[in-house]
Amino acid sequence: MLGNSMASSLVNWETMTCSYVSSSDKNACGVRTQRQNSSSGAIQNVRTNVIGRRTRASVSSSKKLELHSTAQSQVMGLTDKEREMWEACREALSAFEFSIDEKDKILAKAFGYVGSPYWSEERPKVVPRHETVKEKLNFLQSLGLSAADLHKILKKFPEVLGCNLDEEMKNNVQILEKDWGIEGKTLRNLLLRNPKVLGYNVDCKGDCMAKCTRCWVRF
Repeated sequence: MLGNSMASSLVNWETMTCSYVSSSDKNACGVRTQRQNSSSGAIQNVRTNVIGRRTRASVSSSKKLELHSTAQSQVMGLTDKEREMWEACREALSAFEFSIDEKDKILAKAFGYVGSPYWSEERPKVVPRHETVKEKLNFLQSLGLSAADLHKILKKFPEVLGCNLDEEMKNNVQILEKDWGIEGKTLRNLLLRNPKVLGYNVDCKGDCMAKCTRCWVRF
């Protein structure tokens, strides 16, 4: 408000001054007035950008809170036996420095307890098993991924724990090695950049099958 008031006062003063000067000086007045208008516009743009950033941050925080609330309520709804299984899977994630809330979000997204665009409508709720989660984590580590790497991958693509180990994860790594020559350090860098490739199970070859999130055409 103060910025607009100052800019407006300066413009009015310039206009009044210009009425008492020669025509040659009026051009200079016009330039100064134009500069003041530009300054006022810049102030308004800054204010708009700040408000936009605050709005986006608020929406992001709201989505995170909603996801946390949903994951937490799903865990609370488990039976005693299912909760034991869930807690065992939390333990399997302990080596990667996640909080309990983060572990719940990862498991909830991977096993259908929280909606994810990656699964569309094909992922039913499945209580995760410690052995299954551990096998997938061991496989990922066998690819040369460190604990820090796995932290990034699970944060970026938690659904990987819900992918089929043999038919998708192992098979896709073989495809990358045989068809694309991607292995070793190059494979590690690819998985850090695009871990979703581990779950691709469709290749529409340009004839869309409406399973774009899991299609090799995205590779």
